[in-house]
Amino acid sequence: MVINHGISQSVMDCAVKAASDFFQLPSEIKEEFASEDFRQPVRYDTSSKDGISMSRAFLKHYAHPLSDWIQYWPQQPPIYREYMGKYAVEARRVALQLIEAILEGLGLGKEYLNEKFQEGSQLLSVNCYPKASQGATTIGLAPHSDYGFLTILLTSCLGLEVVDRSSNSWRTAQQLPHALNVHLGDHMEVLSNGLIKTVVHRALLNSEEARISIASIHGFALDEKVTCAKELVDEQNPQKYKESSFSDFLDHLTANMDNKQRNFLESLKTLGSRAE
Repeated sequence: MVINHGISQSVMDCAVKAASDFFQLPSEIKEEFASEDFRQPVRYDTSSKDGISMSRAFLKHYAHPLSDWIQYWPQQPPIYREYMGKYAVEARRVALQLIEAILEGLGLGKEYLNEKFQEGSQLLSVNCYPKASQGATTIGLAPHSDYGFLTILLTSCLGLEVVDRSSNSWRTAQQLPHALNVHLGDHMEVLSNGLIKTVVHRALLNSEEARISIASIHGFALDEKVTCAKELVDEQNPQKYKESSFSDFLDHLTANMDNKQRNFLESLKTLGSRAE
């Protein structure tokens, strides 16, 4: 989790309100954005076709550069573009700061691949989970990891759980005031040649209220390949992952529509690292 990130509480609250107001719109308005094409600039769905959605509605859209994408965003509710746009810009600023710190921690230097990160993609996944009903399944989103380098997650209430790798058990992410959750993604694991592990997480339905979450996922540009940093590869630490791009990830999703257990990161591992 990150605090002192510089995003005002009002910007965060307004983004959650914009999301909540969108999901309260009549179905026919929301379904104008419905699509099974993962490459659509804006996509709305309520189904589990993606293999991990158990009980959620979501709106996904690109956000960087904002001037290129905001024209495709919903015009209803009227506050959506303004409020979500302000939050998107701020979330990206925080993500780039954190990425610099992580790269420095890996010994690569904070300017490492700076241009590719600056020109990279930002995908907002705006989610609405219903209030849990008695006797029904409590899983809103099945266990998964995010494809990119880093995800900044804003949530309206409790419901996020992450895997504690030391005990292989689920831990509830606490809801701290003015804090944001930070998930390291598949491509950060690849870039670090396995020194950093992707965060496996899931969403549970909250028994007291519907839950809004806004995931800001940060990666390279669509066709830009991510590979293990050559500085972190040697005889003792051979390359553990194949190179891939965001576009490859979308192809992987499309090709595995019926496979509920598909795992993008697993598909990137070399034979030696799979056996570990």
